[in-house]
Amino acid sequence: MRRMRLVPLIAATYFMVSGGPYGIEDILGGAGYSKALIILLLFPFLWSLPTTLMLGELASAIPAEGGFYVWVRRAMGPFWGYQEAWLSLTASIFDMAIYPTIFVLYLGKFFPAWTAGSRGIFWELALVIACCLWNLCGAPAVGEGSVTLFVILLTPFVILTVLAFLHGPHWHQHATAFTGGSISTAVIVALWNYMGWDNASTFAGEVENPRRNYPRAMLTSTALVAISYILPVAAVAYAGLSIEQFSTGSWTDAARTLGGPLLAGAIVLCGTINGLGMFNALVLSYTRLPMVLAQDGMLPAWLTLRNKRGVPWAAIVACGIAWAAALGFRFEELISIDLILYGTSLILEFIALAVLRFKEPDLPRPFRAGNLFVACTLGIPPTILILYVMYAARDERMAHMPALLFGFFIALAGPIFYWISRKCWGQKAIGQTVLAPTGD
Repeated sequence: MRRMRLVPLIAATYFMVSGGPYGIEDILGGAGYSKALIILLLFPFLWSLPTTLMLGELASAIPAEGGFYVWVRRAMGPFWGYQEAWLSLTASIFDMAIYPTIFVLYLGKFFPAWTAGSRGIFWELALVIACCLWNLCGAPAVGEGSVTLFVILLTPFVILTVLAFLHGPHWHQHATAFTGGSISTAVIVALWNYMGWDNASTFAGEVENPRRNYPRAMLTSTALVAISYILPVAAVAYAGLSIEQFSTGSWTDAARTLGGPLLAGAIVLCGTINGLGMFNALVLSYTRLPMVLAQDGMLPAWLTLRNKRGVPWAAIVACGIAWAAALGFRFEELISIDLILYGTSLILEFIALAVLRFKEPDLPRPFRAGNLFVACTLGIPPTILILYVMYAARDERMAHMPALLFGFFIALAGPIFYWISRKCWGQKAIGQTVLAPTGD
């Protein structure tokens, strides 16, 4: 079976986390240029770097298909492994509804009639189907396609950044005058734009030399994501563009001001690529979870079915149907519940990192996140940010109830479904994915 190499892994990871500066406009609208830049500079160190260090160690030590599910199960047993998978898969229902929404938003700017009324839903469904079909070609095809999409996506922003710096300096006009917006909104959106690093771990069995390539890919993609956020924001701040109306889609207006309609059109076109690239890369990640759960006897056996390329086609079809069913929620609702569920699963991964240091001190670790103290405290900054998100989301509503309560009910259902899974499909001995992870 052909495996994904380092550069495609970096590109795929980039799309699992970022997909370019699209989506960070609400950080500017919520905080203003100065505070937005501080947030964008700090969060790679408080949020991204701890996560990528944790991922680098665990993915190089246990490069198994199923990734973070396998790590938590190995560290704390089948029950907690199942909760990790449950939180991640339920978060994916809301996470994956965001990217078709972004795709349609930008497509509507190019061709308004195409997305008017109910036509937008049809385009969202078309994106889901197209990405599922793309994924049937295998992980290398997704990774190599991500490299091409990465180059196309960032080219207009490179041009915009250069033009903005040439247009300045007018920093003083708008950088310090902003007084509106919401810091909580800016923090929540920034966390969402910097999250998702662990998603790259679930297809480790399909990566070439994972023990070496995962740490390299995580650290490289962390730098790429941060640079692709900070430079365009710093450039438009330097150029003195007004921030008062900055919200989702405002990069188009900035491009029109600095480079005319041609650059604006390129930004819009690449906005659709953002939604496509992120959804496509995340299909690769999430669909390995039900397959590995089925291998461990926690879901129906038919979810383990693969095609001749080794792709779990049955899991892709099942997940695609579930994601299509979640289309139609508001952007703000999706981000809040996604962060609550994802954040809880991320805390379990940091706990697994510390537990495995005590439980398996002699486990070969080609890459270490630091000494024992660092491994045990690495998750503190992300945990504090996650708790802040939960507090900030107290007034958000989801399904006619507070988003925090809604997330709590979903998490509480995890133990119930664990019991149902054991009763319905039986509990096998721990699968090969846990006891004998793939090597190089």
